[in-house]
Amino acid sequence: MSSTLHDDTTRQAPPVAFDNSYARLPPQFFADQAPTPVAAPGLIKFNEALARELGLEVDALGRNAAAIFSGNELLQGSRPIAMAYAGHQFGNFVPQLGDGRAILLGEVKDRNGRRRDIQLKGPGPTPFSRRGDGRAALGPVLREYIVSEAMHALGIPTTRALAAVTTGEAVYREQVLPGAILTRVAASHIRVGTFQFFAARGDTESVKTLADHVIARHYPEIGDRANPYLSLLEAVAERQAALIARWLHVGFIHGVMNTDNMTVSGETIDFGPCAFMDVYDPATVFSSIDRNGRYAYANQPAIGQWNLARLGETLIPLIDPSADVAIDLANTIIKAYGERFQAHWLSGMRAKIGLASEEDGDLELIQSLLATMQQQGADFTLTFRRLAALAADEDTADFAATFQEPQSVAPWLERWRERLGRDPQTPAARAAAMRRVNPAFIPRNHRIQQAIEAAVEDGDFSLFEALLKVLATPYEEQPAFAPYAEPPLPSERVLQTFCGT
Repeated sequence: MSSTLHDDTTRQAPPVAFDNSYARLPPQFFADQAPTPVAAPGLIKFNEALARELGLEVDALGRNAAAIFSGNELLQGSRPIAMAYAGHQFGNFVPQLGDGRAILLGEVKDRNGRRRDIQLKGPGPTPFSRRGDGRAALGPVLREYIVSEAMHALGIPTTRALAAVTTGEAVYREQVLPGAILTRVAASHIRVGTFQFFAARGDTESVKTLADHVIARHYPEIGDRANPYLSLLEAVAERQAALIARWLHVGFIHGVMNTDNMTVSGETIDFGPCAFMDVYDPATVFSSIDRNGRYAYANQPAIGQWNLARLGETLIPLIDPSADVAIDLANTIIKAYGERFQAHWLSGMRAKIGLASEEDGDLELIQSLLATMQQQGADFTLTFRRLAALAADEDTADFAATFQEPQSVAPWLERWRERLGRDPQTPAARAAAMRRVNPAFIPRNHRIQQAIEAAVEDGDFSLFEALLKVLATPYEEQPAFAPYAEPPLPSERVLQTFCGT
């Protein structure tokens, strides 16, 4: 299915060196679909630093950014498409989802030679919209821009935000809201659900075509192995284990870890009802649609494994002619995922409490701190950041004040100091290393909500801009922005987030 732009929107923007490899795959992989023009696009934000990284002509794009990033003008060389995929949503399989409110403009090779997708979110209906309008509201667009860029600054693999624009049109949800469009950049938008789309139809040839494409694009080092499809499953398992461990290290809760929201590249994608924990509680859930806590903070590693098993199922016919042999081989990798995750998580947690060496009792030491944090209502981010300061300073007051009963953490501190005595780092080096992995600033949910409300209700983007500035250097102290490091007051707490659809 194809669509064309209206006559008054076909004026093309400056050339971009697109090389649209996904659009060269067979037609069942996507639908040709141009963006639907909007009435009055207005630029909110253009990420010039990312544009330069992508090798784009910043000045040329900037002169007409609102029209370009709304889809009113097509970049030369793009071939806009909506990708087909399926997915398990909260454990229930949906055989056809696809890009219902997203259009892939094309792919570019960045300054490091990496292939990157450029996609619009909210540019109008596609053949996969399932009676939806294909549009996005301003609030979810700002949330994804803020959180995805914050994740990048935290050093966590993620999609990026290239631009955000208003559309001059309303979208209709539970209420009438201003419309917006996000331009998203990703290593690719291929998901576990993309494989499921073809496997559910018994189209093994398309599964193989997709797997070969993913190997060439993301894992070229495994292309010549004796069993590249088994190696693909293993490579995805490694990246997902590392990614989800990083989420837990900063208190991130994705909120909707459906298989259509899990990339095979190992990037964080789709920031609908996501949030960062304030008070540490492993059962924390923010998403309004996660009524049973399936995607709670502590459940994310197991869900990663469950999603990986769904990918493994699609690859069974490619792994070995014998289904029994293939299942055994795939299960070995899926079972080993838990060990992979634990290794990444424990390594990161050692760094968070200042350990450069390894001892058998480290896991219990870490778990003891987390248990005390949970019992004492300690803020996750502040606890570890203040512990970094404590590593070079004997004054425990600020750190202990994070806990409801400051003396409750004293026994743990005694054990921690004893353990540090067997670690090779100097106090100054230890504190510096801890500050590099324990952020002072995260995109706290109440701050995001304040920025969204100001933009939606008053057209004021100053809080959005300030938040982006703070979160661009999350590991620095930034005294001028000290209030942004603080958890919300009881009256400021935002306990529920909502899906962007």
